[in-house]
Amino acid sequence: MGKKVIVAMLLILSIVSGQAQTNNKDQKPGQKIEDPDNLATEYFSQIMGVALSATSNLKLYQFVYDWIGTPYRLGGVSKKGIDCSGFAFELYNKVFSTLIGNNSRNIFSMVNPINKDQLKEGDLVFFKIGSRSITHVGVYMGNNKFAHASSSKGVMISDLDESYWRRYYYKGGRLLASLRD
Repeated sequence: MGKKVIVAMLLILSIVSGQAQTNNKDQKPGQKIEDPDNLATEYFSQIMGVALSATSNLKLYQFVYDWIGTPYRLGGVSKKGIDCSGFAFELYNKVFSTLIGNNSRNIFSMVNPINKDQLKEGDLVFFKIGSRSITHVGVYMGNNKFAHASSSKGVMISDLDESYWRRYYYKGGRLLASLRD
């Protein structure tokens, strides 16, 4: 099934569930009614391989989901093709209403560096691939997973524990507080 069909089915299920909540006046005590946000959380957890919680940013996961499979294009900033910094830029703009730099080194200058064990959903992760300077950026999703635009596979979710990413990992970063406001 295509991504759009699955999302449409999820939205319909959410609407039907919401109507059931308002129309179900004779609900038995203790009977569980599905919460649309819980359905979305479970859905993204399953398809992205990331354990979401009740406090997870569903807008972040929806954004990543919508971009999965977008081809890589150096300097690109659209669904026709995008690079890693363009993806991070678009994500921060649309999900967090925050403008960040337009290349991985500029973006790194806008963060407080943090250790890998301190990463939280929405933090940035930086890599030095075949260089002494930062060459790649992604957005941390939780459970050691991050979303990024790979030059070989386009927008995807990868695991920081994979040997390739572990080898080139540089630092995590959290946007400076003054830029988030």
